[in-house]
Amino acid sequence: MNGTCCEPVRCGWAGDDPLYRQYHDLEWGVPVTDDRRLFEFLLLEGAQAGLSWITILRKRENYRAAFDAFDPLKIAAYDADKIESLLLDAGIVRNRLKVESAVINARQFLRVQDECGGFARLLWQFVEGQPIQNTWRSLAEVPAHTAESDAMSRELKRRGFKFVGSTICYALMQATGMVNDHTTDCFRYEQLRNTNRVEIP
Repeated sequence: MNGTCCEPVRCGWAGDDPLYRQYHDLEWGVPVTDDRRLFEFLLLEGAQAGLSWITILRKRENYRAAFDAFDPLKIAAYDADKIESLLLDAGIVRNRLKVESAVINARQFLRVQDECGGFARLLWQFVEGQPIQNTWRSLAEVPAHTAESDAMSRELKRRGFKFVGSTICYALMQATGMVNDHTTDCFRYEQLRNTNRVEIP
């Protein structure tokens, strides 16, 4: 049971699934400034659209194998034959638009790196380089999107990215620590709340 003597209190969404709990405890909300990791989350969050995140977590290693360890240089070079082969891979979400968006986004990602000096520089500007520390007491209070994610979505769409609606962008921000959306009773909330300005490589 959540919060027993044997288990710490976690955000309610973490549930009882060991994989979900591990993701919650070790990754969710930890600031990410590495471009490759940010690209991985961008690809996975886009794949998640309309599905549950646990579905994507269970397929994460399949995605890692299918998409060349989330290497944007390799993904940007995928041709029509490669896309067709991915659509036959039962280990990933076989949605043509999502698979094609991964290739498009890899190409745009590389352009951002050239133009902005890094993908992290582009994304973290929307929180002014410092995680937003929220104080939600329950999951019901956590928004689906914010002004910051709206702005990020507009900019990414302007740059040609796909599957980057504001809700997806906010999920990306939550996952990569641009916001601390652990509820205040969660043991991770206090561990992450003192994160100050991040160092962008």
